Amino acid sequence: MRVADISRVERDQTDNLKGFQRPEIRSHVKGIADYLLQGDVLFPNAIILALSPVVKFSASRGTKPTGDLGLAQSGTLTIPLFKEGERVAWIVDGQQRSLALSQIGNKTIPVPVIGFVSDSLEIQREQFILVNKAKPLSSRLINELLPETRSVLLPRDLSLRKLPAEICNLLNRDKESPFYRLIKRVSEKSSTSGAVVTDSAVITMIKNSINNPLGALAPYKGSPQEPADTQSMYRILQTYWTAVRCVFPDAWGKDPRNSRLMHSAGIEAMGVLMDRIYARMSGPTEDVKVVQAELRKVAPICRWTKGHWESLGSAWNEIQSTPKDIKKLQDVLVRAYAGHTKT
Repeated sequence: MRVADISRVERDQTDNLKGFQRPEIRSHVKGIADYLLQGDVLFPNAIILALSPVVKFSASRGTKPTGDLGLAQSGTLTIPLFKEGERVAWIVDGQQRSLALSQIGNKTIPVPVIGFVSDSLEIQREQFILVNKAKPLSSRLINELLPETRSVLLPRDLSLRKLPAEICNLLNRDKESPFYRLIKRVSEKSSTSGAVVTDSAVITMIKNSINNPLGALAPYKGSPQEPADTQSMYRILQTYWTAVRCVFPDAWGKDPRNSRLMHSAGIEAMGVLMDRIYARMSGPTEDVKVVQAELRKVAPICRWTKGHWESLGSAWNEIQSTPKDIKKLQDVLVRAYAGHTKT
């Protein structure tokens, strides 16, 4: 950080606005640092600097390469180093990345840098706003891209999302899966697809089961020493949701507006019920008919496409994708199942 400084947004004593950068996000910085420490990694996002006019550029001499269109010029940029407390540049974009780089102390990572000459705070703010106003990638697009990044080292937060996304991808592509072509993906045109379930709902259901110590999928999530047993996880999901389709055929494969089973709330709540049912099962080798028998214990109280949920006190189509409604629905299903399994 000897070359560039971070201009934090703040007010001075006269209430005038100074700087433009948001506060440091320590968890974000740590995530980037952890990623950079993994070894041979790429640093694809350029850091953007506003450079003081004191920097000097000397163009290279010699013959230009064939095909040169004159859009760029090679040369040497001379950047003076000032005494402590003074900097020749300001970070317009990439402060978290810069802080992470300064923490790891690795000076061998190639870092792309884009710079423009200006000591005007107004211009720096303008560029900061333009760079950061772009809409970030949607969570669903990231979920769809993650399974295609098998050879890429990912930050921890994305790594945790990769396995559920991969399994969701399998459920949608496997012809033997009850979810075959029923899962909405960002890359597919909704007008030509028969998909009705959002991928985020399926991924959340899978992730919840993996992260729950008592979840049906948790025993197979692996460890730092052992890879996850994706095949066992997939078999459990395939068996369970095939049983769900068999027990509730009139509610399966319909638009969520016509069936709350295919709604995010239904998928997530039934995922919690899966964990409870498989606590009594043998795991990935369980027969689908045995799981069907367990599901029939809650079938009489379910109102997926019509009627009134007596235990919820609401009509079938009043259930929404809110944490409150999902929690209420899963509690009703779990209580009904527990009531039928008491000995």
